[in-house]
Amino acid sequence: MDSLYVSSHPDDFKSLLALVASEFCPSPPRVITEEPPKQLAKSRPALVIGGSEAAVLTGPSAVAWYLAWQGKRTGAGAQQESQVWQWLSFAENEVIPISCSVVFPLLGLVGLQQTSRAELIRVLKALDKSLEPQTFLVGETLSLADIAVAMAVLLPFKYVSLSDRKSLVNVSRWFVTCVNQPQFLKVLGRISLFYLFAVGPPKTEAQLKKEAKKREKMEKFQQKKQMEEKKKQQQTQTEKKAKPEKKELGVITYSIPTPAGEKKDVISPLPDSYSPQYVEAAWYPWWENQGFFKPEYGRKSLSEPNPRGIFMMCIPPPNVTGSLHLGHALTNAIQDCLTRWHRMRGETTLWNPGCDHAGIATQVVVEKKLMRERGLSRHDLGREKFIEEVWKWKNEKGDRIYHQLKKLGSSLDWERACFTMDPKLSYAVQEAFIRMHEEGVIYRSKRLVNWSCTLNSAISDIEVDKKELNGRTLLPVPGYKEKVEFGVLVSFSYKIEGSDEEVIVATTRIETMLGDTAVAVHPSDPRYQHLKGKTIIHPFCDRKMPVVFDEFVDINFGTGAVKITPAHDHNDYEVGVRHNLAFINILDENGYLINVPPPFLGLKRFDARKAVLQALKDRGQFKEIKDNPMVVPVCSRSKDIVEPLLKPQWYVDCTEMGKQAADAVRDGRLKIIPDHHLKTWFNWMDNIRDWCISRQLWWGHRIPAYFITVDHSSVKPGERAVRRGGKREKNLPQTGWLTFDMPVSDEDVLDTWFSSGIFPLSIFGWPNESEDLNVFYPGTLLETGHDILFFWVARMVMMGLKLTGKLPFREVYLHAVVRDAHGRKMSKSLGNGLHNQLTDSNLDPLEIEKAKQGQKSDYPSGIPECGTDALRFALCAYTSQGRDINLDVNRILGYRHFCNKLWNAVKFAMKALGENFAPLEKSQVGNGAESVSDRWILSRLSAAVVLCASGFEAYDFPGITTAIYNFWLYELCDVYLECVKPVLSRSDGDSDAQSQADVCRQTLYTCLDVGLRLLSPIMPFVTEELFQRLPRRSTKDSPPSISVVDAEMEFVMTVVRTIRSLRADYNLTKTRADCYLQCIDSESTCLVQKYSLQLQTLSYSQAIHAVCGTDAAIPQGCAVAIASDKCTVHLMLKVRRLLVDLFFYLFVI
Repeated sequence: MDSLYVSSHPDDFKSLLALVASEFCPSPPRVITEEPPKQLAKSRPALVIGGSEAAVLTGPSAVAWYLAWQGKRTGAGAQQESQVWQWLSFAENEVIPISCSVVFPLLGLVGLQQTSRAELIRVLKALDKSLEPQTFLVGETLSLADIAVAMAVLLPFKYVSLSDRKSLVNVSRWFVTCVNQPQFLKVLGRISLFYLFAVGPPKTEAQLKKEAKKREKMEKFQQKKQMEEKKKQQQTQTEKKAKPEKKELGVITYSIPTPAGEKKDVISPLPDSYSPQYVEAAWYPWWENQGFFKPEYGRKSLSEPNPRGIFMMCIPPPNVTGSLHLGHALTNAIQDCLTRWHRMRGETTLWNPGCDHAGIATQVVVEKKLMRERGLSRHDLGREKFIEEVWKWKNEKGDRIYHQLKKLGSSLDWERACFTMDPKLSYAVQEAFIRMHEEGVIYRSKRLVNWSCTLNSAISDIEVDKKELNGRTLLPVPGYKEKVEFGVLVSFSYKIEGSDEEVIVATTRIETMLGDTAVAVHPSDPRYQHLKGKTIIHPFCDRKMPVVFDEFVDINFGTGAVKITPAHDHNDYEVGVRHNLAFINILDENGYLINVPPPFLGLKRFDARKAVLQALKDRGQFKEIKDNPMVVPVCSRSKDIVEPLLKPQWYVDCTEMGKQAADAVRDGRLKIIPDHHLKTWFNWMDNIRDWCISRQLWWGHRIPAYFITVDHSSVKPGERAVRRGGKREKNLPQTGWLTFDMPVSDEDVLDTWFSSGIFPLSIFGWPNESEDLNVFYPGTLLETGHDILFFWVARMVMMGLKLTGKLPFREVYLHAVVRDAHGRKMSKSLGNGLHNQLTDSNLDPLEIEKAKQGQKSDYPSGIPECGTDALRFALCAYTSQGRDINLDVNRILGYRHFCNKLWNAVKFAMKALGENFAPLEKSQVGNGAESVSDRWILSRLSAAVVLCASGFEAYDFPGITTAIYNFWLYELCDVYLECVKPVLSRSDGDSDAQSQADVCRQTLYTCLDVGLRLLSPIMPFVTEELFQRLPRRSTKDSPPSISVVDAEMEFVMTVVRTIRSLRADYNLTKTRADCYLQCIDSESTCLVQKYSLQLQTLSYSQAIHAVCGTDAAIPQGCAVAIASDKCTVHLMLKVRRLLVDLFFYLFVI
C-alpha cells in the first residue's frame, strides 16, 4: 500500500493539495503525519509507492499529479493534460508566492516581503476572467487544476479582507463550488470564509471560540518554528563553522583563457551552480567562427535543392541610433527560436541582419550631440560637413545594437549584414524610385503634410503621437518659455457684408482664422438658407469670404457654422478643393506667421494665438471660451506640436498597390497570424491614401530628381516645369529654342520607410541578379510587432509586388507589444526599459532623474542579474497571441531558478550515468526491457516533442515553453530522477539489477539528449554548455553543436513525417500497415535498417522494410510519397481494402 507523508498543520496548502488529490484515488494511500525517513525524502508531502521498485515522489505538484492521475482527474486527452499542467504552474509560480506574502504577515509570520493586495487582486481578476464562461478551469468536471488553484487561494479566502469583492463573482462562485465537494469537505471541513467574501449574519459565540482556538494553534506553530530555527542555527554554528555559506545563485565567471572563436573548455568540471556569466562566455564567437549561422553550412552549394526546404527571414532592421530594449529583445527572442528550430530540422536557413539609417532619429541625435559638445547647429557646419559627422557617429556608435544582439544569442548570418545607406542598398532605392516614377506611380503634388517646425521637415503618421486632453491643459512646446494652452474651444463672430448680421464659429486653433477663406454650413440647415450668395468680411484685412454649403458640416455641433482654413486643416483642405477656395498659407517652415496683416506678421504661431484672441476681444467679436476634449498631434522626435502645412512633396499612388496587397491576403497567398489583425489590414488597404515619401532632412537617401529652369515664353515665370528622374531624362517640350540652367538636385530625402519597404529585395542586391536573390527571395516569414503592420509590413508587400511581381514572404506573424509590470510601454523616460544607457542619451536631465526614480521605485534592491536564457524563456512564455505583454522582472528571475534546476539535474544525471557510460549507437527505445517508470518518462518525452513541434508550427510559444518546463521540472526532475535513485543504488552484484540499471541509464541519457535539444532554440547558451558535457552516441555522425542538425536523425524524422502524412491522407488513424522504404543507395538503406525500430514506433507502422534500388520487392496496392531525394515511401493499403470488402460483404450484401 502507498504511504503519503503530510503535515498536520491545517493551513499547510502543499499537504492539503496532496490530501484532496488522494481522496479521488480508487485506493487512497495511507496518510502519515510524521516526518518521512531521511533516506526516503527530505520534505513533505512525499509519496512512497509500494512495489518492487519502492519509488518515492516528493513535491506537491508531482505527488498531486500521480494521485489525481489515478483518480482520472488530470484531463481527458493530451490537450487537457497540457492545460492542467499550465494551471499547476500558474498556481505554483503566480498565486502561491503572492498569497503567502500577503497572508503570512497578517498571521505574524516573519521573513517574507509583504506584497500589495493590489497584486493579489490582479491575479484573482485574471482567474475570474478565465472562469467567466465555464464552471471549472479545464473541461466540464473538477480536475487537478481546480484542486491546485483552490489550495493556492485558500489562505486569502480565509484571512484577507478584499474590498474588490464585486469584481470577483466568478472566482467566489467557483471556490465555493470546489470546497463543497465531498473530497474537499473530508479534508478541509466546512471553511469559514472572510466576511467580505461571504456576507452573512454576525458570528456566533461558538464560531468565535473556534477562531480563538485556531489563533492559539497558530501561535504554538510559530513558537515551534522559532525553536526549530534556533536549533538549526546552533547546529550550523557548532558543526559547520569552517564551511562557508553556500549561495545557490552566486556569480561565477569563466576564467580559462580562450582565444576568440576557439571552442570553450568543456573538460573542467561544471561549477556548483548555474551562473549566466560563466555559461554565456565564449560560446557565441565559436558558433560564429564555425559558420553554424550561415545557410551554406553543411552544403556544397546554395543552389542545390534541399529536400527539407528553405527558411528565410530578414530582421526588422533596428534604428542605428538604438540600444537594445525589451521590445527588440522580444522580437529577436521569437525570431531566433524559429530560426534555430528550422536550422535543427535540416532546412537551408538564413536569418539576415541589417540596420536602418533612421533619418529623423539619427539627425536629431547627431544635432543634439553637436550642440551639446561644440555649440554648433547643422546649419553652422553645412550639409556636406554635417553628413560627415553623421557617418563618423555611425561608425563609432552604430554597431552597438549588433553587439547587443550577439549577447542575446541571435543566430544571424553577420557576413550578410546590411545598412540601408550602404551603396548596394542605396542603388536599389534609387532604381525603385526611378522605375515607379517612370510608371507614374511616384508623382509630385502640393498637399497638406504633417509638419514639425522644430525639425523643419514633414513627418510620417507613425512619428505623430496623439495626445488626448480632457479639457484645458498647458503643454510645453519647444522654443517657448511658457507653456501653451490647449484643450479649449474659442467662439467668435464674422460679420455679414452689407448688414449687421453675424455668424458665430468656433475653433481650437484661433490663430488659424488669419488664413480663413470661407465659412461652411450644411445645405439642409434652415438657419442659414438666407445666406446663399452672401459674403463675410474678415475682421483684420479686406478679405471677402463666401458662405459655402457642404454636407461635411454637422448641423448639431455648435452653431452649425464652420470656419474654413484650407491651407491648415485636412478637412478644410477637401472643402477648399470642392469649392475652389483660396489656399492661404500663414505659416513658414519655422512656425512664424506670413501672409498676414500687421501686427500679426512675423509673430510665432502660439504668440499669435494670444494676440488674435485679444484683438477679437478689442473688436467685440469674441464670444466665449470653454473646455473642449481634444487630441493634440505631437512629434514623437522633437515633442513639437505638429502643424498641417501645404507643401510640394513627392507621393506614391497606393491605390492599385493597396488593392493587390489586400487581394493577396484574401486569396490566401499571404497569411497574417494571428487572424484578428485581418480587419486592420483590410481597413487600411481598402481605404489607403497616397503616401508622402519626401522629407526635408539632410541624412537619408537623396531623392534622385533634378529641377531645371526653362527660359521660354510657354513656361510661366517662377514655375518649375521640367523634372528629371535619376539618369533618365524626360523629353523637353519641342517648342522653339530652349535655354535652361544647370540641373539642381532635389534637396529632400526619402522617407525611411521607403528604403525599409524594399529591404527584403535590396539586401540580396536587387535589381542585379544574384544567387542569394534567386534562392532566398521570396522569403518564408516576416515576424514583427503588430504596431508597424501598416507602416512597414504593408509597404513591403506593396513594393515587392510592384517591383518583382512576387510577395516578399508567405506568412506574417505579429507579436504583441511588451510593457512593464504596470502595463506601461517601455520608455527611457519611465526608466522601465532595463538599460543603463540613460546617462549616455539625449534625455533632458529632469527626464533622466525621473527615469532613475522609476527604476528605484520598482527595484529598491537593484535589478537582479537573470541571464540571456532566462530572459528569452520568459519573453517566449509571455508571448500569447492577441494580447500585450506585461513583463515582470521577478518572473524572469523565476526562470533563472529554472536554469539552476536544469543545471543541477544534468549534473546529477551525469554523475548517475558514471564516467564510463557509453550511450548505445542506436537508441533501443521500446525494446521491452524498460520498467514502468522508464516507459512513463519516455511517453512524457514523446508528448513534449509533439507539443513543441506543433507549437512551433502554430507559433504557440507559451505552449512550447509550458511543455518543456513541465517535462524538465515536474516529470524528469520531480518524478523520474527520484524513481531512478533506488534503481541505480542497488545495481551492484545482482545481474538483473545491473541490467535494469543499464536500461535506466540509457533511458536517462535519451531524456537528457532530447530534452536539451527541445530547449536549445529558446535557451541556446545553457543547453550548449550542458550538451557539450554529454557523451555521444556516435563520434562520426554527431553534430559539433546542439544548434546544428543531426543529419541521421533529421533523415528519420523526414521519413516519419511523410509516413504520417500518407496515413492521414488515407484515414489510417487506427490501422497499422506495412511500410516499404525505397532507397536509391546503400547508405540510405543502411540508415533505414539502423533506425527501423524508431521509424516503426514513431510512424505507427506494422513493419518497416528497407528496399534498395528497383521496386521489384515492393508489393502492389501501396500508396506512394517522396520523403527525400534518396528515399520514397510505399505504404501498404491492401489491409484496409480487405477490411472494406469484408465490411461490405457482411453488412451490405
